[in-house]
Amino acid sequence: MARDSQAALVALNRFGFGARGGASGDFINAASDPRGFVLAELARPNGALLEVPGLLSTPELGKQVFDYQFEIQQARNAAKAAQQGASETPPQGPDTKPQQRRNLSLPSAAKEIAGKDSAMQTPDNANAAMTPSAPMQPPTMQTVAGPPKPPAQPLNIIQKTFRAEALARLQRGVVADCGFVERLVVFWSNHFCVSANKGALARMWAGSFEREAIRPHVLGRFSDMLKAVEQHPAMLFFLDNQQSLGPESRAGINRNRGLNENLAREIMELHTLGVGGGYTQDDVTALARVITGWTFAGRRGQLGTPGSFVFNANAHQPGPQQVLGKSYAQAGVAQGEAVLSDIARHPSTAKFIATKFARHFVADDPPPALVARLQNMFTKTDGDLRALATALVQSSEAWQPPLTKMRSPYEFLVASGRLLARNPEDPGRYLNGLNVLGQPLWSPAGPNGFPDTAAAWAAPEGVKLRLDISAQLASQLADRFDPRDLLELIAADAASPETRRTIERAESRQQALALLLMSPEFQRR
Repeated sequence: MARDSQAALVALNRFGFGARGGASGDFINAASDPRGFVLAELARPNGALLEVPGLLSTPELGKQVFDYQFEIQQARNAAKAAQQGASETPPQGPDTKPQQRRNLSLPSAAKEIAGKDSAMQTPDNANAAMTPSAPMQPPTMQTVAGPPKPPAQPLNIIQKTFRAEALARLQRGVVADCGFVERLVVFWSNHFCVSANKGALARMWAGSFEREAIRPHVLGRFSDMLKAVEQHPAMLFFLDNQQSLGPESRAGINRNRGLNENLAREIMELHTLGVGGGYTQDDVTALARVITGWTFAGRRGQLGTPGSFVFNANAHQPGPQQVLGKSYAQAGVAQGEAVLSDIARHPSTAKFIATKFARHFVADDPPPALVARLQNMFTKTDGDLRALATALVQSSEAWQPPLTKMRSPYEFLVASGRLLARNPEDPGRYLNGLNVLGQPLWSPAGPNGFPDTAAAWAAPEGVKLRLDISAQLASQLADRFDPRDLLELIAADAASPETRRTIERAESRQQALALLLMSPEFQRR
């Protein structure tokens, strides 16, 4: 069978995370059967699941963070009481020795618990290969020794959990054969995004949200993923649905509080129908009423297992609701589930998902014929996402050169790890690199996720930062590789003459490796 190097480059970059280094043979395998190489991952049972020892369920993680927050609050209360007691101590005489005050200050990590606890604030100098170094300062005539740096505080349970989840995800991406299924996970996780910056619970649950609500359904049905996402405690917390009370519910009347429309609005605007998808503000308000009572159990477990999804009937708006012209009279949680089921099958949802899917994998302005074909597949298979992915790979439009999309920072760093055979043992360098490049893991600025266009990641400042990271990687690893051999691994005959000349004429192996990592064959997908 003839080998198609150009199609192999498309298979590895457009659909996957790029070729692995070493003796993987990825490019040869992809060149022999490009479509089969990509589709092989879709045929593996449970290939999207991430089951790693030590990663806990959302309720288990919820209990840990609730207990941790409770301990911190108790310590704060004790410190406050001690300070008040000290202020009430009677004046001391001139011959009375001052009492030694107890140090009741809290560790700095504990102080961050109220929403600003960040696993990525911890420096990781030992793993800074993907973090650009600061410019060197000119020497001064006199060196003034500053105060010694305080010892680094140990990671708290939230930071440890975030890093463990991040490491598991990164390792899967680095070792995957093609990486198509992992790319699907990243796509859907960004489509249904939460942000770890929301607070301690969001950071604790960011990884388990992806493992529980996204991965089991990546090759399943969209309606099942939609339900799992909207009922997951991480999403309910991120979009404040635990604060939403039916105005005429028992809780709403007693507390004189009403609706929070955040989750309802994003379900329609970002998760399903899309802007211009045929819904109105009245539909958003009605859906918000429908999903009142969708919450998660707190530390005391009064409604259920702490950290688990529960339906609070006392917070639910009673009575039927009309959404998108249809009346829903079901009682309890079934009312919201019925609405989600219908929205998942709405024609606007099919169009919105098909367009976004094609935009992610093929082009910022995807071919209309491809979008129409994907929309039809989504509709006729009742939202079968494996069928949607298969239709994408089998389309002719998806294989047309050139590669016009720019790898996101996450895709760039994972691709670098794959090519340089660096399966991470610590997530620090990747997390730091993602921060620098503007795509902090599981932490988009808003519910619309990270941008998915070439222009968003191709700005001059972003390209310069990628070059800095590439240069640092090359300075550490160039003596282990011949960049000319690596070029054969990632592109072979598909490499342009310009890229070959640039690498051949490099002044050093280190420079050649940095230029390879910045080449169109590596940066484009």
